[in-house]
Amino acid sequence: MDDTTATISPAEANLMRVEAARYALLRRLSFAMRHQLVMHLQPIGMVTEVMERRLRAATPDLAQVHDGMTKINNFSKAAVQSCLDVITWLAPEPGATMAVQEGVQEVMALLRSNFSFRGFALRSEVETAPQPVGKSALRMLLPGVLVALSDLTPAPADLILRASGDEDMVRLEVHVHATQGDTGVTGELPYRPMKWSEIEALARAEDVELTRDEAGAVLSFPVLA
Repeated sequence: MDDTTATISPAEANLMRVEAARYALLRRLSFAMRHQLVMHLQPIGMVTEVMERRLRAATPDLAQVHDGMTKINNFSKAAVQSCLDVITWLAPEPGATMAVQEGVQEVMALLRSNFSFRGFALRSEVETAPQPVGKSALRMLLPGVLVALSDLTPAPADLILRASGDEDMVRLEVHVHATQGDTGVTGELPYRPMKWSEIEALARAEDVELTRDEAGAVLSFPVLA
């Protein structure tokens, strides 16, 4: 054992475990994030091709050209915002909060397609959950729980989200139900499977209570003012 390893304190070792878990989770989410970015960039190329054809006409319709430019401008703004949003996943804003229902919608939009390919159906029964919680905590732990449960569960299966709570605490429940049907596309994961102990380490680091049983898992987030 070298001197550097020997002098690592328990707190430093725990921090390294948490950072390793964050890295592994972001690697697992990276393909879904890339899909989100491409989704906003593709329309720009499509509209540009249409405009090029119209501009080659002997007498271009300026109203159509103006309409195309407006669309490109709007799509570009959406793409820039999407890129900036991805950056906040990698470098969270200190103290930032978000409503639980907003975070659930964001995670569902990010992971639904990827999970569907793997034989898992993500379903949300969260209708109203306006309580603000830590943005970084919600963005790390909800996807982390979903990814880890999908790694531990044979496909096909439904992963169902439910929320309850009050002014002090919000519970996010993830229920796993085995189903019959297509097992999805089999193949290697984009990165290694997530260990449940890593999700527990992330939860402790974010001061979020995490419990797990045969039915799934429950995250309990403190409500932030």
